[in-house]
Amino acid sequence: MSLRLRLGKAGRRWLLLFHRWAGIVAGLFFALWIGSGLVMLYVPFPALTEAERLSRLGPIAWDQVAVAPDAALRAGGLGGVPAAFGLEMRGGEPVYRIADRDGRRATVSARTGARLGPVTPEDALRLATEGTPEGAPDARVAPVERDQWTVTARYDPLRPFLKVALGDPAWTELYVSQVTGEIVLDTTRSERGWNWVGAVAHWIYLTPLRARPELWRAVLLWLSGFAALGALSGLAIGIWRLRLRRRYAGGAVTPYRGLGRWHHLFGLAGGIGLSTFILSGWISMNPNRWFSSSAAPATVRAAYAGQPRALGLTAEALRGFAGPGTRALRFATIGGSWWVVADDPADGTAGVPARRADDGAVLDDAAIARAAGAALPGGGLRAAERLGAYDLYWYPHGSDPRPLPVLRLRFGDPDATWLHVDPRDGTILQRLDRSGRINRWLFDAAHRLDLPGLTGSRLLHAAAQWVLNLLAAGIAVTGIVAGWRRLRRTLSA
Repeated sequence: MSLRLRLGKAGRRWLLLFHRWAGIVAGLFFALWIGSGLVMLYVPFPALTEAERLSRLGPIAWDQVAVAPDAALRAGGLGGVPAAFGLEMRGGEPVYRIADRDGRRATVSARTGARLGPVTPEDALRLATEGTPEGAPDARVAPVERDQWTVTARYDPLRPFLKVALGDPAWTELYVSQVTGEIVLDTTRSERGWNWVGAVAHWIYLTPLRARPELWRAVLLWLSGFAALGALSGLAIGIWRLRLRRRYAGGAVTPYRGLGRWHHLFGLAGGIGLSTFILSGWISMNPNRWFSSSAAPATVRAAYAGQPRALGLTAEALRGFAGPGTRALRFATIGGSWWVVADDPADGTAGVPARRADDGAVLDDAAIARAAGAALPGGGLRAAERLGAYDLYWYPHGSDPRPLPVLRLRFGDPDATWLHVDPRDGTILQRLDRSGRINRWLFDAAHRLDLPGLTGSRLLHAAAQWVLNLLAAGIAVTGIVAGWRRLRRTLSA
Protein backbone atom coordinates (compact mmCIF):
# COMPACT_ATOMS: atom_id res chain seq x y z
CA MET A 1 0.00 0.00 0.00
CA SER A 2 1.39 3.41 -0.97
CA LEU A 3 2.16 6.09 1.60
CA ARG A 4 -0.64 8.23 0.21
CA LEU A 5 -3.21 5.48 0.68
CA ARG A 6 -1.95 4.70 4.19
CA LEU A 7 -2.14 8.37 5.17
CA GLY A 8 -5.62 8.67 3.70
CA LYS A 9 -6.83 5.61 5.56
CA ALA A 10 -5.30 6.81 8.83
CA GLY A 11 -6.78 10.27 8.33
CA ARG A 12 -10.28 8.89 7.80
CA ARG A 13 -9.91 6.67 10.86
CA TRP A 14 -8.84 9.59 13.05
CA LEU A 15 -11.63 11.74 11.64
CA LEU A 16 -14.17 9.08 12.60
CA LEU A 17 -12.68 8.69 16.08
CA PHE A 18 -12.56 12.43 16.67
CA HIS A 19 -16.16 12.93 15.60
CA ARG A 20 -17.34 9.99 17.70
CA TRP A 21 -15.81 11.23 20.95
CA ALA A 22 -16.25 14.94 20.23
CA GLY A 23 -19.92 14.21 19.59
CA ILE A 24 -20.25 12.43 22.93
CA VAL A 25 -18.74 15.44 24.71
CA ALA A 26 -20.40 18.21 22.67
CA GLY A 27 -23.77 16.56 21.95
CA LEU A 28 -25.35 17.72 25.19
CA PHE A 29 -24.20 21.27 24.48
CA PHE A 30 -25.72 21.06 20.99
CA ALA A 31 -29.05 20.07 22.50
CA LEU A 32 -28.75 22.79 25.16
CA TRP A 33 -27.96 25.53 22.63
CA ILE A 34 -30.69 24.45 20.23
CA GLY A 35 -33.46 24.31 22.84
CA SER A 36 -32.41 27.51 24.60
CA GLY A 37 -32.03 29.33 21.28
CA LEU A 38 -35.66 28.59 20.42
CA VAL A 39 -36.75 29.98 23.80
CA MET A 40 -34.77 33.15 23.09
CA LEU A 41 -36.87 33.77 19.98
CA TYR A 42 -39.74 34.65 22.28
CA VAL A 43 -38.23 35.69 25.63
CA PRO A 44 -35.32 38.16 25.59
CA PHE A 45 -32.94 38.70 28.49
CA PRO A 46 -34.54 41.01 31.09
CA ALA A 47 -33.97 44.70 30.43
CA LEU A 48 -35.74 47.96 31.14
CA THR A 49 -36.38 49.66 27.81
CA GLU A 50 -36.29 53.44 27.52
CA ALA A 51 -40.03 53.48 26.81
CA GLU A 52 -40.70 51.46 29.97
CA ARG A 53 -38.42 53.72 32.00
CA LEU A 54 -40.15 56.87 30.78
CA SER A 55 -43.61 55.41 31.39
CA ARG A 56 -42.75 54.97 35.08
CA LEU A 57 -41.85 58.63 35.47
CA GLY A 58 -44.40 61.22 36.53
CA PRO A 59 -44.88 64.54 34.73
CA ILE A 60 -42.20 67.05 35.65
CA ALA A 61 -43.36 69.27 38.55
CA TRP A 62 -42.34 72.56 36.95
CA ASP A 63 -43.40 74.61 39.94
CA GLN A 64 -40.64 72.88 41.93
CA VAL A 65 -37.86 73.35 39.36
CA ALA A 66 -35.83 76.20 40.83
CA VAL A 67 -32.24 75.28 39.88
CA ALA A 68 -30.75 76.02 36.45
CA PRO A 69 -28.93 73.25 34.53
CA ASP A 70 -25.52 74.97 34.81
CA ALA A 71 -25.87 75.19 38.59
CA ALA A 72 -26.84 71.52 38.73
CA LEU A 73 -23.72 70.57 36.76
CA ARG A 74 -21.54 72.45 39.22
CA ALA A 75 -23.32 70.84 42.18
CA GLY A 76 -22.81 67.40 40.65
CA GLY A 77 -19.06 67.91 40.90
CA LEU A 78 -18.12 65.42 38.17
CA GLY A 79 -16.30 67.80 35.85
CA GLY A 80 -15.88 67.77 32.09
CA VAL A 81 -18.57 67.44 29.44
CA PRO A 82 -21.15 64.95 30.73
CA ALA A 83 -21.90 61.78 28.81
CA ALA A 84 -25.53 62.06 29.92
CA PHE A 85 -27.42 64.92 31.58
CA GLY A 86 -31.16 65.22 32.10
CA LEU A 87 -34.07 66.45 34.18
CA GLU A 88 -36.82 64.12 35.38
CA MET A 89 -38.80 63.17 38.46
CA ARG A 90 -37.51 60.97 41.28
CA GLY A 91 -40.66 60.17 43.14
CA GLY A 92 -42.26 63.53 43.92
CA GLU A 93 -39.09 65.58 43.41
CA PRO A 94 -37.57 66.87 40.16
CA VAL A 95 -33.90 65.95 39.86
CA TYR A 96 -31.01 66.37 37.48
CA ARG A 97 -29.22 63.14 36.61
CA ILE A 98 -25.61 63.45 35.48
CA ALA A 99 -23.14 60.84 34.21
CA ASP A 100 -19.55 61.56 33.26
CA ARG A 101 -17.51 59.75 30.63
CA ASP A 102 -15.96 57.46 33.26
CA GLY A 103 -19.39 56.21 34.30
CA ARG A 104 -19.64 58.11 37.58
CA ARG A 105 -23.12 59.31 38.49
CA ALA A 106 -24.56 62.24 40.39
CA THR A 107 -28.14 63.19 41.25
CA VAL A 108 -28.91 66.83 42.06
CA SER A 109 -32.20 68.15 43.40
CA ALA A 110 -33.79 70.60 40.93
CA ARG A 111 -35.64 72.10 43.89
CA THR A 112 -32.75 72.80 46.29
CA GLY A 113 -29.60 72.34 44.21
CA ALA A 114 -28.18 69.82 46.71
CA ARG A 115 -26.40 66.70 45.54
CA LEU A 116 -28.49 63.77 46.78
CA GLY A 117 -26.88 60.89 48.59
CA PRO A 118 -27.52 57.15 48.42
CA VAL A 119 -31.13 56.04 48.75
CA THR A 120 -32.28 54.04 51.76
CA PRO A 121 -34.43 50.90 51.69
CA GLU A 122 -37.39 53.05 52.69
CA ASP A 123 -36.68 55.39 49.76
CA ALA A 124 -36.39 52.45 47.37
CA LEU A 125 -39.68 50.99 48.55
CA ARG A 126 -41.43 54.33 48.07
CA LEU A 127 -39.91 54.92 44.62
CA ALA A 128 -40.71 51.41 43.39
CA THR A 129 -44.31 51.28 44.64
CA GLU A 130 -45.53 54.72 43.62
CA GLY A 131 -48.48 54.33 41.32
CA THR A 132 -49.09 50.67 42.19
CA PRO A 133 -52.51 49.61 43.47
CA GLU A 134 -52.86 50.37 47.19
CA GLY A 135 -49.12 51.00 47.44
CA ALA A 136 -48.11 47.30 47.15
CA PRO A 137 -48.46 46.40 50.85
CA ASP A 138 -46.68 43.07 50.38
CA ALA A 139 -43.56 44.64 48.82
CA ARG A 140 -40.20 43.63 50.27
CA VAL A 141 -36.71 45.15 49.89
CA ALA A 142 -33.40 43.27 49.75
CA PRO A 143 -29.88 44.59 49.07
CA VAL A 144 -28.17 43.23 45.94
CA GLU A 145 -24.63 43.87 44.78
CA ARG A 146 -24.69 41.59 41.73
CA ASP A 147 -27.06 38.80 40.76
CA GLN A 148 -28.09 36.77 37.73
CA TRP A 149 -29.94 39.64 36.06
CA THR A 150 -27.48 42.46 36.86
CA VAL A 151 -24.28 40.55 36.20
CA THR A 152 -22.92 42.55 33.25
CA ALA A 153 -20.48 45.44 33.54
CA ARG A 154 -22.94 48.02 32.23
CA TYR A 155 -24.58 48.00 35.65
CA ASP A 156 -21.31 48.66 37.51
CA PRO A 157 -21.73 52.46 37.88
CA LEU A 158 -25.18 51.89 39.42
CA ARG A 159 -24.23 49.32 42.05
CA PRO A 160 -25.27 48.42 44.70
CA PHE A 161 -28.99 47.90 44.21
CA LEU A 162 -32.04 47.60 46.40
CA LYS A 163 -34.29 44.93 44.90
CA VAL A 164 -37.97 45.55 45.56
CA ALA A 165 -40.24 42.51 45.23
CA LEU A 166 -43.72 43.98 44.72
CA GLY A 167 -45.60 40.87 45.81
CA ASP A 168 -47.97 41.19 42.84
CA PRO A 169 -49.40 38.25 40.83
CA ALA A 170 -46.55 38.54 38.27
CA TRP A 171 -43.94 38.40 41.04
CA THR A 172 -42.37 41.59 39.71
CA GLU A 173 -38.96 42.62 41.04
CA LEU A 174 -37.60 46.14 40.53
CA TYR A 175 -33.94 47.05 40.92
CA VAL A 176 -33.36 50.52 42.37
CA SER A 177 -29.83 51.93 42.17
CA GLN A 178 -28.65 53.04 45.60
CA VAL A 179 -26.35 55.53 43.86
CA THR A 180 -29.01 57.40 41.87
CA GLY A 181 -32.43 56.19 43.00
CA GLU A 182 -33.29 55.14 39.44
CA ILE A 183 -35.27 52.01 38.64
CA VAL A 184 -32.81 50.37 36.26
CA LEU A 185 -34.33 46.91 35.73
CA ASP A 186 -37.60 45.07 36.09
CA THR A 187 -38.17 41.34 35.92
CA THR A 188 -41.15 39.04 36.39
CA ARG A 189 -41.26 35.43 37.50
CA SER A 190 -42.14 34.35 33.95
CA GLU A 191 -39.14 36.23 32.49
CA ARG A 192 -36.79 34.81 35.09
CA GLY A 193 -38.04 31.27 34.68
CA TRP A 194 -37.89 31.23 30.90
CA ASN A 195 -34.48 32.88 30.89
CA TRP A 196 -33.00 30.07 32.97
CA VAL A 197 -33.79 27.72 30.08
CA GLY A 198 -33.21 30.44 27.48
CA ALA A 199 -30.49 33.07 27.56
CA VAL A 200 -28.75 31.84 30.72
CA ALA A 201 -28.37 28.33 29.30
CA HIS A 202 -27.54 29.52 25.79
CA TRP A 203 -24.82 31.96 26.85
CA ILE A 204 -23.70 29.90 29.88
CA TYR A 205 -24.52 33.08 31.78
CA LEU A 206 -23.97 31.82 35.32
CA THR A 207 -23.19 34.69 37.66
CA PRO A 208 -19.84 33.44 39.11
CA LEU A 209 -18.54 32.90 35.57
CA ARG A 210 -20.11 35.90 33.81
CA ALA A 211 -18.88 38.25 36.56
CA ARG A 212 -15.36 37.54 35.21
CA PRO A 213 -15.76 38.69 31.60
CA GLU A 214 -12.43 37.47 30.23
CA LEU A 215 -12.73 34.06 31.87
CA TRP A 216 -16.29 33.72 30.59
CA ARG A 217 -15.17 34.73 27.10
CA ALA A 218 -12.30 32.23 27.14
CA VAL A 219 -14.57 29.38 28.28
CA LEU A 220 -17.10 30.14 25.54
CA LEU A 221 -14.40 30.46 22.89
CA TRP A 222 -12.81 27.09 23.67
CA LEU A 223 -16.10 25.29 24.21
CA SER A 224 -17.80 26.59 21.06
CA GLY A 225 -14.59 26.14 19.05
CA PHE A 226 -14.34 22.48 20.06
CA ALA A 227 -18.05 21.99 19.35
CA ALA A 228 -17.65 23.60 15.92
CA LEU A 229 -14.88 21.14 15.04
CA GLY A 230 -17.12 18.29 16.15
CA ALA A 231 -19.96 19.55 13.94
CA LEU A 232 -17.70 20.17 10.93
CA SER A 233 -16.11 16.72 11.24
CA GLY A 234 -19.57 15.18 11.24
CA LEU A 235 -20.56 17.14 8.16
CA ALA A 236 -17.40 15.97 6.37
CA ILE A 237 -18.06 12.33 7.31
CA GLY A 238 -21.71 12.60 6.27
CA ILE A 239 -20.79 13.81 2.80
CA TRP A 240 -17.94 11.29 2.50
CA ARG A 241 -20.17 8.29 3.38
CA LEU A 242 -23.05 9.44 1.15
CA ARG A 243 -23.50 7.49 -2.10
CA LEU A 244 -25.99 8.74 -4.64
CA ARG A 245 -24.63 6.85 -7.69
CA ARG A 246 -22.78 3.69 -6.59
CA ARG A 247 -25.16 2.96 -3.78
CA TYR A 248 -24.78 0.55 -0.91
CA ALA A 249 -26.54 -2.80 -0.73
CA GLY A 250 -30.26 -2.57 -1.28
CA GLY A 251 -29.92 0.81 -3.00
CA ALA A 252 -29.23 2.64 0.27
CA VAL A 253 -27.41 5.98 0.18
CA THR A 254 -25.97 5.40 3.65
CA PRO A 255 -23.99 2.45 5.01
CA TYR A 256 -25.53 2.79 8.47
CA ARG A 257 -28.51 1.02 9.96
CA GLY A 258 -30.94 1.80 12.75
CA LEU A 259 -30.10 4.89 14.81
CA GLY A 260 -26.89 5.47 12.85
CA ARG A 261 -28.92 5.73 9.67
CA TRP A 262 -31.17 8.43 11.17
CA HIS A 263 -28.13 10.29 12.49
CA HIS A 264 -26.55 10.25 9.04
CA LEU A 265 -29.74 11.39 7.29
CA PHE A 266 -30.42 14.16 9.82
CA GLY A 267 -26.79 15.20 9.42
CA LEU A 268 -27.15 15.42 5.65
CA ALA A 269 -30.35 17.49 5.98
CA GLY A 270 -29.29 19.75 8.82
CA GLY A 271 -25.52 19.45 9.09
CA ILE A 272 -24.79 22.66 7.23
CA GLY A 273 -27.27 24.54 9.43
CA LEU A 274 -25.88 23.07 12.66
CA SER A 275 -22.26 23.70 11.66
CA THR A 276 -23.14 27.26 10.67
CA PHE A 277 -24.93 27.91 13.97
CA ILE A 278 -22.05 26.60 16.06
CA LEU A 279 -19.28 28.22 14.03
CA SER A 280 -21.04 31.60 13.97
CA GLY A 281 -21.62 31.28 17.72
CA TRP A 282 -17.86 30.91 18.13
CA ILE A 283 -17.38 33.98 15.93
CA SER A 284 -19.75 35.92 18.21
CA MET A 285 -17.12 35.71 20.96
CA ASN A 286 -14.81 37.73 18.71
CA PRO A 287 -11.79 35.38 18.54
CA ASN A 288 -8.47 37.20 18.41
CA ARG A 289 -10.43 40.51 18.55
CA TRP A 290 -11.01 40.36 14.81
CA PHE A 291 -14.12 42.55 14.91
CA SER A 292 -14.55 46.01 16.35
CA SER A 293 -17.41 46.96 18.67
CA SER A 294 -20.60 48.37 17.20
CA ALA A 295 -20.52 51.05 19.91
CA ALA A 296 -18.67 54.23 18.99
CA PRO A 297 -15.36 54.55 20.91
CA ALA A 298 -15.20 57.04 23.76
CA THR A 299 -12.79 59.22 21.78
CA VAL A 300 -15.27 59.50 18.91
CA ARG A 301 -18.15 60.31 21.27
CA ALA A 302 -16.10 62.98 23.03
CA ALA A 303 -15.04 64.59 19.74
CA TYR A 304 -18.63 64.43 18.46
CA ALA A 305 -19.85 66.22 21.59
CA GLY A 306 -17.20 68.94 21.40
CA GLN A 307 -16.50 71.47 24.15
CA PRO A 308 -19.66 73.53 24.69
CA ARG A 309 -19.96 76.64 26.79
CA ALA A 310 -22.52 76.92 29.57
CA LEU A 311 -26.13 76.17 28.66
CA GLY A 312 -27.21 79.61 29.82
CA LEU A 313 -30.78 78.46 30.50
CA THR A 314 -32.73 79.57 33.54
CA ALA A 315 -34.93 77.15 35.43
CA GLU A 316 -38.00 79.02 34.18
CA ALA A 317 -36.91 78.70 30.54
CA LEU A 318 -36.82 74.89 30.63
CA ARG A 319 -40.55 74.50 30.49
CA GLY A 320 -40.58 76.06 27.03
CA PHE A 321 -38.73 73.03 25.67
CA ALA A 322 -41.28 70.53 27.03
CA GLY A 323 -44.49 69.26 25.49
CA PRO A 324 -47.67 68.16 27.26
CA GLY A 325 -46.51 64.53 27.53
CA THR A 326 -42.86 65.18 28.35
CA ARG A 327 -41.47 62.96 31.10
CA ALA A 328 -37.81 63.99 30.84
CA LEU A 329 -35.61 66.67 29.34
CA ARG A 330 -32.18 65.67 28.10
CA PHE A 331 -29.33 68.08 27.50
CA ALA A 332 -27.11 66.70 24.73
CA THR A 333 -23.84 68.08 23.44
CA ILE A 334 -23.35 67.87 19.67
CA GLY A 335 -20.68 69.77 17.79
CA GLY A 336 -19.85 72.03 20.71
CA SER A 337 -23.46 73.16 21.26
CA TRP A 338 -26.06 72.23 23.83
CA TRP A 339 -29.29 70.73 22.52
CA VAL A 340 -32.45 70.05 24.52
CA VAL A 341 -34.46 66.88 23.87
CA ALA A 342 -37.99 66.36 25.21
CA ASP A 343 -38.74 62.67 25.83
CA ASP A 344 -42.33 61.48 25.72
CA PRO A 345 -43.03 57.73 26.15
CA ALA A 346 -45.94 57.99 23.71
CA ASP A 347 -43.80 59.49 20.93
CA GLY A 348 -40.65 57.37 21.01
CA THR A 349 -38.34 58.29 18.17
CA ALA A 350 -41.18 60.05 16.34
CA GLY A 351 -41.14 62.92 18.84
CA VAL A 352 -40.11 66.55 18.46
CA PRO A 353 -36.50 67.02 17.29
CA ALA A 354 -33.93 68.49 19.65
CA ARG A 355 -33.61 72.25 19.84
CA ARG A 356 -30.46 74.23 20.45
CA ALA A 357 -30.35 75.70 23.92
CA ASP A 358 -29.15 79.19 22.97
CA ASP A 359 -31.43 80.02 20.03
CA GLY A 360 -34.07 77.28 19.80
CA ALA A 361 -32.93 76.13 16.34
CA VAL A 362 -34.11 72.63 15.40
CA LEU A 363 -31.47 69.93 15.07
CA ASP A 364 -31.00 68.99 11.44
CA ASP A 365 -28.95 66.47 9.46
CA ALA A 366 -26.38 69.09 8.47
CA ALA A 367 -25.54 69.91 12.10
CA ILE A 368 -25.13 66.22 12.90
CA ALA A 369 -22.96 65.67 9.83
CA ARG A 370 -20.68 68.59 10.75
CA ALA A 371 -20.19 67.28 14.29
CA ALA A 372 -19.56 63.72 13.08
CA GLY A 373 -17.12 64.94 10.43
CA ALA A 374 -15.05 66.61 13.13
CA ALA A 375 -15.17 63.43 15.23
CA LEU A 376 -13.75 61.23 12.43
CA PRO A 377 -11.30 63.46 10.57
CA GLY A 378 -9.16 60.66 9.10
CA GLY A 379 -10.82 60.55 5.70
CA GLY A 380 -13.65 63.03 5.93
CA LEU A 381 -17.37 62.56 5.53
CA ARG A 382 -18.05 60.94 2.15
CA ALA A 383 -21.85 60.58 2.18
CA ALA A 384 -24.90 61.23 4.35
CA GLU A 385 -28.28 59.65 3.72
CA ARG A 386 -31.49 59.48 5.69
CA LEU A 387 -33.03 56.01 5.70
CA GLY A 388 -36.80 55.84 5.91
CA ALA A 389 -36.89 52.05 5.59
CA TYR A 390 -34.77 49.16 6.80
CA ASP A 391 -32.01 47.75 4.63
CA LEU A 392 -29.22 45.17 4.80
CA TYR A 393 -27.28 46.97 7.55
CA TRP A 394 -30.05 48.67 9.53
CA TYR A 395 -32.93 46.36 10.38
CA PRO A 396 -34.98 45.21 13.38
CA HIS A 397 -33.97 42.17 15.37
CA GLY A 398 -36.11 40.39 17.95
CA SER A 399 -37.08 42.75 20.78
CA ASP A 400 -34.90 45.53 19.33
CA PRO A 401 -37.10 47.32 16.77
CA ARG A 402 -34.45 49.95 15.87
CA PRO A 403 -35.80 53.41 15.13
CA LEU A 404 -36.64 54.96 11.79
CA PRO A 405 -35.78 57.27 10.21
CA VAL A 406 -32.05 57.00 10.80
CA LEU A 407 -29.14 59.00 9.42
CA ARG A 408 -26.30 56.99 7.88
CA LEU A 409 -22.95 58.77 7.65
CA ARG A 410 -20.14 57.19 5.61
CA PHE A 411 -16.53 58.20 6.13
CA GLY A 412 -13.34 57.81 4.13
CA ASP A 413 -11.13 56.83 7.07
CA PRO A 414 -8.92 53.70 6.84
CA ASP A 415 -11.63 51.60 8.55
CA ALA A 416 -14.35 52.81 6.13
CA THR A 417 -16.56 53.71 9.10
CA TRP A 418 -20.31 54.16 8.99
CA LEU A 419 -22.27 55.84 11.77
CA HIS A 420 -25.99 55.36 12.25
CA VAL A 421 -27.39 58.40 14.09
CA ASP A 422 -30.87 59.18 15.41
CA PRO A 423 -31.78 62.41 13.57
CA ARG A 424 -34.22 63.43 16.30
CA ASP A 425 -31.68 63.80 19.09
CA GLY A 426 -28.28 63.17 17.49
CA THR A 427 -27.57 59.95 19.43
CA ILE A 428 -24.97 57.72 17.76
CA LEU A 429 -26.84 54.43 17.62
CA GLN A 430 -24.26 52.24 15.92
CA ARG A 431 -20.76 52.28 14.49
CA LEU A 432 -20.00 49.90 11.64
CA ASP A 433 -16.53 49.73 10.19
CA ARG A 434 -15.35 47.25 7.56
CA SER A 435 -14.93 44.46 10.13
CA GLY A 436 -18.36 45.17 11.59
CA ARG A 437 -20.01 44.82 8.21
CA ILE A 438 -18.22 41.51 7.70
CA ASN A 439 -19.36 40.37 11.14
CA ARG A 440 -22.93 41.28 10.20
CA TRP A 441 -22.84 38.44 7.64
CA LEU A 442 -20.68 35.97 9.59
CA PHE A 443 -22.72 36.25 12.79
CA ASP A 444 -26.01 38.12 12.40
CA ALA A 445 -26.88 36.48 9.10
CA ALA A 446 -25.50 33.03 9.90
CA HIS A 447 -26.50 32.73 13.56
CA ARG A 448 -29.57 34.93 13.93
CA LEU A 449 -30.81 34.40 10.36
CA ASP A 450 -30.94 38.16 9.85
CA LEU A 451 -31.31 37.68 6.11
CA PRO A 452 -33.07 39.66 3.39
CA GLY A 453 -36.67 38.50 3.23
CA LEU A 454 -36.66 37.26 6.83
CA THR A 455 -35.86 40.34 8.92
CA GLY A 456 -39.10 42.05 7.89
CA SER A 457 -41.37 39.15 8.90
CA ARG A 458 -41.37 37.71 12.40
CA LEU A 459 -43.41 34.74 11.14
CA LEU A 460 -41.01 33.79 8.36
CA HIS A 461 -37.99 34.39 10.58
CA ALA A 462 -39.39 32.17 13.33
CA ALA A 463 -40.39 29.47 10.82
CA ALA A 464 -36.86 29.35 9.37
CA GLN A 465 -35.38 29.14 12.85
CA TRP A 466 -37.69 26.31 13.85
CA VAL A 467 -37.00 24.26 10.71
CA LEU A 468 -33.21 24.54 10.99
CA ASN A 469 -33.18 24.01 14.74
CA LEU A 470 -35.44 20.94 14.59
CA LEU A 471 -33.15 19.38 12.00
CA ALA A 472 -30.19 20.20 14.24
CA ALA A 473 -32.08 18.72 17.20
CA GLY A 474 -32.48 15.48 15.24
CA ILE A 475 -28.70 15.35 14.78
CA ALA A 476 -28.06 16.10 18.45
CA VAL A 477 -30.60 13.65 19.89
CA THR A 478 -29.63 10.72 17.66
CA GLY A 479 -25.95 11.48 18.29
CA ILE A 480 -26.43 11.63 22.08
CA VAL A 481 -28.28 8.29 22.15
CA ALA A 482 -25.76 6.59 19.86
CA GLY A 483 -22.86 8.07 21.82
CA TRP A 484 -24.34 6.97 25.14
CA ARG A 485 -24.79 3.40 23.84
CA ARG A 486 -21.19 3.25 22.63
CA LEU A 487 -19.86 4.78 25.85
CA ARG A 488 -21.83 2.26 27.92
CA ARG A 489 -20.45 -0.61 25.86
CA THR A 490 -16.90 0.76 26.19
CA LEU A 491 -17.17 1.17 29.95
CA SER A 492 -18.71 -2.28 30.47
CA ALA A 493 -16.09 -4.07 28.35
